Amino acid sequence: MEARAKLLGHPVHQMLIVFPLGLLGMSVVFDLIYFATGDQVFAAVAYWMTIAGIVGGLLAAPFGLIDWMGIPSGTRAKRVGATHGLGNVVVLLLFAGSVLLRRDEAAAPPTAAYVCSFAGVLLSLVTAWLGGELVDRLGIGVHHDANVDAPSSLRERHTS
Repeated sequence: MEARAKLLGHPVHQMLIVFPLGLLGMSVVFDLIYFATGDQVFAAVAYWMTIAGIVGGLLAAPFGLIDWMGIPSGTRAKRVGATHGLGNVVVLLLFAGSVLLRRDEAAAPPTAAYVCSFAGVLLSLVTAWLGGELVDRLGIGVHHDANVDAPSSLRERHTS
């Protein structure tokens, strides 16, 4: 089933999710580096990466919702997509909680901020797997003529 929201023949949601996933994941890595070194600059970098990741997630979400609305009701894909989307809302809320807890002490945040971030990144691994299940297993967002010798999406765009 093809995605509804596309740019140059490719699903927009699948293009955008790499940014929040990478930024939020790396924010936790920078927190871990802060723990290892005690250098507060790493905690501050984690704070700003978290904010950027939340913004990226908010930009990617509407395109995922548009694609989800095109999935036929009563299918496994619809259920998996709903779990994926709702799980990602929780991920963003956990990271938003971390930002709120860090706002007064971005360079040395309280423990609760780390709990939110670490729980968020663990949940994001589950929701990312669900997204992979949608695309790789259930064929959501895959062009109906996909194959190993399919023409370029740019070429197809100009000929149709």
